[in-house]
Amino acid sequence: MELLSVILVVLTVISVLIIDQSKAPAIRKVLNWIPAILFAYIIPAIVTHCFSLDLSSVKLHSFSKNFIMPLAIVVLMSALSFRQLKSVGLRPILVFVSGSFAIATLPLLLLGLFSLFTDVFYNSIIGEDYWQGMVTIVGSWIGGSTSQLILKEISGCSESVFLVILVMDNVLINIWTILMFQKIKKSEAINNRLKINDTKIDFIPDEILITDDFNKNILLTVSICLLLVILSYFFVEQFLNKIIVLSIVGLVLGNSFKFWNHSFMIKCGGYLIISIMAILGLKLNFSNFSLPASIIIFSIIWLILHYVVMMVVAYLCKLNFAWVPIASMANVGGISTAPAVTKAYNEEWMPHAILLSILSMVTGTYWGMLAIYLFRTFY
Repeated sequence: MELLSVILVVLTVISVLIIDQSKAPAIRKVLNWIPAILFAYIIPAIVTHCFSLDLSSVKLHSFSKNFIMPLAIVVLMSALSFRQLKSVGLRPILVFVSGSFAIATLPLLLLGLFSLFTDVFYNSIIGEDYWQGMVTIVGSWIGGSTSQLILKEISGCSESVFLVILVMDNVLINIWTILMFQKIKKSEAINNRLKINDTKIDFIPDEILITDDFNKNILLTVSICLLLVILSYFFVEQFLNKIIVLSIVGLVLGNSFKFWNHSFMIKCGGYLIISIMAILGLKLNFSNFSLPASIIIFSIIWLILHYVVMMVVAYLCKLNFAWVPIASMANVGGISTAPAVTKAYNEEWMPHAILLSILSMVTGTYWGMLAIYLFRTFY
């Protein structure tokens, strides 16, 4: 079973990479709605279900939690460069942070508000423990798959709840991306209507563009990351403490050494996330796959209000409203969709969208921890 689980994970990762890079029109249409990484979670589950295999207790799961996930943390946290982040400016970052704050705190506020009128939302979110899945959405929207997986472990979210939340999450994000493409095209009209004179700024991409030279000092960079993970295994026992320590160390590494290859870290982190999802899919059970309508409605309102909060902050800052959909996609979409949406408005802003996305990746776990703390404190 151990060897079989490893083979299945390897084949899944290869399959996902092939699907993601495929140019076939039919596959591209599917990927417009179902991201390739979701297949990493579903393929192993389909195989184990069809062949009645029980791979939920293989050692690969503990290896993933003890080594692969901590490695992903170090890798992605070290991708953030404070020097590059300064060129983005304070106001766009303020709008971005307000969006993150809204994502982390709105679930608790909305639940309290809705509970004044009906018990439907309280019964499903608290009574059926769907809050454990919803806090993983905080990590997914702000930090991406890494944060979502970490928060799943911290909150104790069950596999069945996590699956339905994951599917709903991806559907919402893809619909939201389409809406943001439309919103950013109307930014100038909104600026004129609100008399905001914050014009497009011509940035110099070379000052902030992450290098694509993946061959430079790769061996040294990877060796340092691996050594840190091994040391954390022996000297930091608790999972949460390990994540915090490795996050801080990753930030220090990425901003202390000139040889550090930030682009490679992002690319490597993507492969690690696919592997983690594939291993997680080994113990997925398709039975009892359902999601209350109240959870879907709640999540839609939650997402819309996140955008409204950022609009208010952008207006108070007299900031070009194009930054609102950019900041929203950096929060909710990530490093691939945020630059794509930005390109529809001003191609020279794409590096800044990437930097906001990286900031999102490295802060998502902590916003999720705040959401978990709020739920556990008040409910």
